[in-house]
Amino acid sequence: MFVRVNADPAARLNSLGALGMESDSNPIVSLNEFTYRKGTEIYGEKEPADYVYRVESGAVRGYKLLSDGRRQISAFHLAGDVFGLESGSEHQFTAEAIVDTTVRLIKRRSLESAAESDALVARNLLSMTMDNLQHAENHMLLLGRKTSLERVAAFLLEMDKRLTAAGVMVLPMSRRDIADYLGLTLETVSRALSRLHELGILGFIGNSQRQIVLLDRRQLAGFDL
Repeated sequence: MFVRVNADPAARLNSLGALGMESDSNPIVSLNEFTYRKGTEIYGEKEPADYVYRVESGAVRGYKLLSDGRRQISAFHLAGDVFGLESGSEHQFTAEAIVDTTVRLIKRRSLESAAESDALVARNLLSMTMDNLQHAENHMLLLGRKTSLERVAAFLLEMDKRLTAAGVMVLPMSRRDIADYLGLTLETVSRALSRLHELGILGFIGNSQRQIVLLDRRQLAGFDL
């Protein structure tokens, strides 16, 4: 599951530290750190959800393969995000490293034990669960009700809040990833980005065009209806 980060970091609970789950702040918690190479699976759909994860560096995609072979990406987990917090005993999606990625793991049972004895941890876990539900609802609305240009605009605005540093948005994901997240074809995403570039709303840096500068956020927001 996905923990969304909005424009106000203080209002979001997107780290184990916000839960009081850092190893140096809670004696019952033991955190392990692992690094996954680009394209490596972190966990698979329907595998036991025994751990909760936090991205230390890199990026992770959560996805499900549909019956017709298409891939639907449900969320992108970026540095600081917690993921893998499930309502049931199994993971609902597969998680895979988009680039070389380091994550910290905490046993789910340790987290639940801490919540049983600490009201703040329990409240923060509930808040994270509600955030996951809200993200799922927003994503469903995006896929079902918005045009292709509106979807791309919404994606860029989300990434602007989560990734932009020194005025530049550096996307770890490919256009194929973006297309599978937005329920569009690769060609449609490329056309939408080119159109926004033609309108002077964004600019590209480098040949890969994964470094984006938003030149007119207000006009971009006008497409996210």
